[in-house]
This record gives sequence, C-alpha cells and structure tokens, in this order.
Amino acid sequence: MDRRKFLRHLVRGCLALPLLGLAGLSFRKPSYQPDGLVWQIDPSRCVQCGRCATECVLQPSAVKCVHAYALCGYCKLCGGYYQPFAKVLDTAAEHQLCPTKAIQRTFIEDPYYEYMIVEKWCIGCGKCVKGCTSFGNGSLFLQVRHDRCVNCNECAIARRCPNQAFRRVPKSNLYIWKGIHAKD
Repeated sequence: MDRRKFLRHLVRGCLALPLLGLAGLSFRKPSYQPDGLVWQIDPSRCVQCGRCATECVLQPSAVKCVHAYALCGYCKLCGGYYQPFAKVLDTAAEHQLCPTKAIQRTFIEDPYYEYMIVEKWCIGCGKCVKGCTSFGNGSLFLQVRHDRCVNCNECAIARRCPNQAFRRVPKSNLYIWKGIHAKD
C-alpha cells in the first residue's frame, strides 16, 4: 500500500468514527420494555421506607418527591417540611425534615406558606413524604422521574420494595397522582 492509499484510508476512518459514535449514542439507553410499560411508584402503596434513595442504580436516585399543589393546605406548620416536635418554626436547617433542603418555603400571607420541591436536590429518601402523610394531608409523594430513569428491565428499587409499591404503567401515562393516572 502506498502513502496516498494509506492517507485516504486514514481520513475515511477518521470520518467514520464520529458516525459510529453517533450510532452508539442512539443505542446507549436501550428500552427493555417492548410492551410499552415503565416502572412507577403507586403512592397508595408506598410506605416511605427510604430504599428509593439507596437502591436505585443512579446517584442521586431517579425517584423524586412530587408535590400535589391541589391537595396542599399551605400551612405554616407543614409535616413534610419541619422535624417532628420542632420548637421553632423557621427555616433553620436543624428544624427541617429534608436532609438536603430540597423543600423551599415561601411566605404568602399569615398563616400561609408555599412549598416547592427542588428536584435536583431531592434524593428520594421519602422523609418529607412520611412526615406529610403522618401529620398532614398527604400532598407530597414519591414518583420515578423518567427523564432521569434508565428504564432497566428489572428495576433495582422494585425488587427491594418491601410493600411492592412499584408497578408497570403505560408510557403514555407515566405518573400516578394519588390513584389517578395522569401525564406530567
């Protein structure tokens, strides 16, 4: 092989590498759900055991806390925001239930506050959900966020869930809002 042919093959190979890389990226996240189903948490079965934060193959977990604003009472004393038996109702870290401060609170008017979940900080531990369910109206609950989930065929969290709260739902209705299927 002469020098000209060698350089031609070299240039063709260098041009083909990005195409192969793009083809590889399109197959990077294969969908193992040929039936069109994905994993989701049924909020009516979830017991907030904390395994969503530790058992997910992703760190932080693809499970995030979701706030159903229509159910929220916007109370000053929020069971999902404050530690049980908090002596002072302020935003100090030692009084907050969330270990990552993923729940932000904004004053509206006395005695109402608005609570917002910062999903990038949420690790899916379920502490706020447990507090909201125990001492509130249950407006906080956990859901698998499918823009983060890798859609494993066998969800690691589903295998470890003590209450079998994970179930397969159609991709057309990814989220379960307190017993109702709805699109996000």
